[in-house]
Amino acid sequence: MDKLIQITAGRGPSECNWVVAQVLKAFIIDLKDHKITHTIIQKEQAGVTAVQSVILSLSGKELDAFLSNWIGTIQWIGKSPYRTYHKRKNWFIKLQELPQVATTSFHEKDVKYQAMRSTGPGGQNVNKVNSAVRATHIPTGIQCVAMDSRSQHQNKKLALQRLKARLQTHHLELLKEQAVSKWEQHLRVERGNPIRIFEGRDFKHQKKNKSYASKRQALKNDLKNESWD
Repeated sequence: MDKLIQITAGRGPSECNWVVAQVLKAFIIDLKDHKITHTIIQKEQAGVTAVQSVILSLSGKELDAFLSNWIGTIQWIGKSPYRTYHKRKNWFIKLQELPQVATTSFHEKDVKYQAMRSTGPGGQNVNKVNSAVRATHIPTGIQCVAMDSRSQHQNKKLALQRLKARLQTHHLELLKEQAVSKWEQHLRVERGNPIRIFEGRDFKHQKKNKSYASKRQALKNDLKNESWD
């Protein structure tokens, strides 16, 4: 079963958007290493080298096992790439699974066709013959019109093609709306006990240390210096 994954900075500052972009690169490399295909459905850029939020669709074997090492809070340890003298060195983002949006199976039997009189230039034949076609997808009410050709049959084919494309766009819009809703529920990313830790400008992956006692004071200092932009 395919999975929908969102990587988000929540309401984190610009540094967190930079971290999202770096995590996205590392995540895609890991996907390829595990032969998992991905499609970026939606990406909210926050500058040339920063991303506020991105949604990916994943397809492959053993996705649950793969994602068990990624889903959760992700930490980056490093100096701000934007504010040289900023004291904070710990930055957090979130990688989460989104519930699937129910899709409406497309069947041509659910499409209603209506002949129309073409309008505009094209000669007397275009204006007099009902060659244009409106295609309506009954379950959703989405419509498309084609009047490119003098042939009603050809216009019917064009209307159907456009209807399929519009339904696909409609589905992507539902995914985006869902992502926004999910993002608003997680405006502040949970900090502490990260599933993955990266450090340095080269974004080197640090194996998770089961003991976080040594990091607690550093995290407390960062929280004191934290400034959400």
